[in-house]
Amino acid sequence: MKKGNENHRFIGSSQAVAEASWINYLNQQRINGYLCSVAMQDTNLENAIKSLEDTISTINKKIIITNRGGIKGQHGFIAEVAECGVENARNEIVGNNPSCKWINDNGPADILRDGIPIQQKFVNSGNHLSLQAIKKHYDTYPFFLNEGGKYQIPKDHYEKIKYLLSVPKEQANKLSTSTGDFSLRQWKEVHDFFDSGKIKLSDIEPSVLSYDEVQANQINKTIEKEKNAIKETDRTIREKEYNKSKPKLKEGLKVGAVSAAIEGGTSLVSEIAKRIKSGKSIRDFTGDDWADIVKSTTKGTVLGAVRGISIYELTNYTPSSAIVANSLVTVSFGIAQQIYMLHSGRVSKQEFVRNAELLCVEASVCTISSTIGQAVIPIPVIGAVIGNTVGLMVYNAVKDIHIEQSTLILQYLSEISKLEYNLNQEFSNHISELMKLYKEFFSVMENAFAIDYKEAFSGSIELARIVGVQEDSILTSVSDIDNYFLQ
Repeated sequence: MKKGNENHRFIGSSQAVAEASWINYLNQQRINGYLCSVAMQDTNLENAIKSLEDTISTINKKIIITNRGGIKGQHGFIAEVAECGVENARNEIVGNNPSCKWINDNGPADILRDGIPIQQKFVNSGNHLSLQAIKKHYDTYPFFLNEGGKYQIPKDHYEKIKYLLSVPKEQANKLSTSTGDFSLRQWKEVHDFFDSGKIKLSDIEPSVLSYDEVQANQINKTIEKEKNAIKETDRTIREKEYNKSKPKLKEGLKVGAVSAAIEGGTSLVSEIAKRIKSGKSIRDFTGDDWADIVKSTTKGTVLGAVRGISIYELTNYTPSSAIVANSLVTVSFGIAQQIYMLHSGRVSKQEFVRNAELLCVEASVCTISSTIGQAVIPIPVIGAVIGNTVGLMVYNAVKDIHIEQSTLILQYLSEISKLEYNLNQEFSNHISELMKLYKEFFSVMENAFAIDYKEAFSGSIELARIVGVQEDSILTSVSDIDNYFLQ
């Protein structure tokens, strides 16, 4: 083989390996980003659920059991704690810090949210939509709003106030009150309240909860409902992150464009350099020279685009590493060229078979040497290129020394390549099975440590059976428990 062709082959092979390694790096960055986001979301979910569990614990221990506020006022204290817990959980599930703190000092504010004092009023008596309670507080603490404070009322009260404010006087006098949805007295009260100018609607905000949701007999259901909503939000976030991590058509086209530019540019420089080395200067290039240069550059550009997109597709939609995918594409190009030469009569059938075998062997050498190079020098692109270059040099040196020895080595390398592919397949299967078992394990653990004691008891029985506890040693009923502890 001529020295020029040898150098061109080395350059082409190293260039292809570099492209494959770069594509692999892009894929790995995308996957690493997804794994990091999932790990972070695990923490977000844990923090959000803990906030809700701490909230219901505080409500039960400090308010319901102690009967704080009595029959008429207990729900107001429940609302303060629940507001903080729910808002904090909603912030934490999306990765933000908790924003609310329950003040609990009987001062002018009940809640502090990001430095803003909030006075909460959950009053339904008299059907005043909590406005009279706000007026009473304002009369006692006229400085509250001027110091940046906010009033907060049940979200259903707030929506009713907005509706009544949207109804003009002419329409209000005509609306029927038979359904109970509209009260002219209430309409007048709301309009008079805000027409006074002391308190604006912007000084009031809705709570995340409605009046009924903070009652003592409903708060457990409210928090449980919020837990389910938090888990649904978590599922949506994870699904969004997964979709972001998936290979995209836009990224594939970008890879193809970059690969096309690299190989097209390399072909252009190579063709020009070849003519300059032959003694021609650029100004002496003929029309035929430029036609050949354009033809070679176009061919390189097309091959680069096809190579880039093919490697991107193979690495993302099949269990193939970038180096293996590059070898498959390179061999496909080579064999396609040999088929064309066979059909045009430029090579015989025997030569076709021999050339195809050599292409496969050389591709195997590139694959293994690039993989080893990347392992020894764990720097994206550089390790694979150095490994590929050294591997091809060793391969050609051994091949030139003794063809029989070269054949044995190539057979060995081919076997290693097949073994690597099989091991990759087996590893992928084991990972899939491990992830399946991992999900099953956490499902069992979640049932075993559920808040509901019935669900937890049933889950504990299931867990005991899974870990191998003998059936006659498992307590499966109340009588079994009594017999075990009372004997």
